[in-house]
Amino acid sequence: MSGTEKRRARTSGGELAFVELGDPADPAVVLLHGFPASSFLWRRFAPLLSPWMRVIAPDLLGCGDSERPAEADLGLIAQVGYVRELLDGLGVSSFAVVGHGLGGGVAQLLALEGRVRTLVLIDSVAFDAWPSAAARDAQARMSRPDHAAVEEHVGRFLEASLGHPEHLEPGAREEYLRPWRGQDGASAFARFLLALDGRGLAGREQELERLEVPTLILWGEEDPYLPAELAERLGETIPTASVALLPGCSHLLPEDAPQTIAPLVFEYLRSRYLEVPHTHEAGPVAVELGRRPPGKEEG
Repeated sequence: MSGTEKRRARTSGGELAFVELGDPADPAVVLLHGFPASSFLWRRFAPLLSPWMRVIAPDLLGCGDSERPAEADLGLIAQVGYVRELLDGLGVSSFAVVGHGLGGGVAQLLALEGRVRTLVLIDSVAFDAWPSAAARDAQARMSRPDHAAVEEHVGRFLEASLGHPEHLEPGAREEYLRPWRGQDGASAFARFLLALDGRGLAGREQELERLEVPTLILWGEEDPYLPAELAERLGETIPTASVALLPGCSHLLPEDAPQTIAPLVFEYLRSRYLEVPHTHEAGPVAVELGRRPPGKEEG
């Protein structure tokens, strides 16, 4: 996360780098990024949340500034275990969680374990609908990782994942590329990419149907990797869920619409997690929660 020093914690898979902001005595919120991002994704969220909550934003093992052990399991289920170990080491037994992409999958599994009090999913992997076709195609071409090819792939990912690239500030693109530069970065990228095996969420619908955790689902309507239909399906499955679809936005919703979703996430957590009455101090948020009106066709 830009401008914030990262701490490090040992897990059974390797060391995790993580950002921690706020008062350790406050209720905790865990921010979980997807691939190929890092905790940098949450740079606009953490300062907004930290006056009220203890913010913990790790780089998943194999990503960002966390360790990249060649033999470590980087799959979804293993990542849940590493995050759990991190939180146990920090003395966090219950928490809210915000997850994007693969981090949303980690968030769902943590919620099914019973320790999550409030859940926010943003363009999240779900059910058996991952990895995306683009990820599978990249996996098929990644047997011999080449640093130039990896940098090109990350560049293409950013182009496809941003509906509003003008919202990406100078230097941000380089921060997305930085962990994957050079041959070591390319090898780490390939290991994580090949760990996207689709295991961990398939067949869990009945458990999600019994989930009683307040849940907010935010999605870019133009997401080319995880289509907006997944948001609606999650909203129909999780009985406590509210859904917001943002038109003109792509997969990296925290980059496309931070001015909208950061205050929205803040207000949701403050009212549902902290149980503080709603106020308008953060300004108006022009998003209507709910499911797509019946009969509305996809464009």
